Amino acid sequence: MAENIRLEVVTPEKSVVSEGAQIVMAPGTLGEFGVLSGHTPFLTTLKTGSLKYKDESGRERFVFVSGGFAEALPDRVTVLAESAERRKDIDVQRAKAAVERAEKRMQGTEIDIDYVRAKAALLRAISRIQLAETR
Repeated sequence: MAENIRLEVVTPEKSVVSEGAQIVMAPGTLGEFGVLSGHTPFLTTLKTGSLKYKDESGRERFVFVSGGFAEALPDRVTVLAESAERRKDIDVQRAKAAVERAEKRMQGTEIDIDYVRAKAALLRAISRIQLAETR
């Protein structure tokens, strides 16, 4: 049986995950990537999406991540995300309210609307909802 790697997912506010994993799959900006024990070291940026990993017992776990960086080393993966939360901690009602706010902003006629920021908020909220409602 292959060795496990250490997975650390942190945001500026908190540690979200700190445990052993058999495999880690994450949403890199150039595409999804996977890391097993003994992986060649690399550093990449992350996009908004779902980080998936198998814990030491083989159960699949999911974490929403938005932006940041991932560092893969032969024995660990460290994710420094702008925001992250485990699937079980996602507040679906709050995410749905964020979708409504972002859509309203994007449809509005305000001249000073930051369309790029509103679109990013919409993407984050939709990703959270999709992850929380997928089983």
